[in-house]
Amino acid sequence: MDKSYKLGSIVTMKKEHPCGENKWEIVRIGADIKIKCLKCGRVVMIPRIEFNKRIKKVIAV
Repeated sequence: MDKSYKLGSIVTMKKEHPCGENKWEIVRIGADIKIKCLKCGRVVMIPRIEFNKRIKKVIAV
C-alpha cells in the first residue's frame, strides 16, 4: 500500500473519530503529525510512527 502523503493531504484512518468521521486533513508534518477532522474541526497530534500504523489510505494528495 502506498502511504505517501504531504501537507494538505486528505487521509482515511482505521478508526473513526467519535463525531462519526474518519477523513482527516494533514495540517503539520514533522516528528509528530497534526491532523484535523473534516467534520468537527478537532485537531489531533500523533507521533509519526503511530500515524503510519493507524492510516488506512490517502484519498487526495
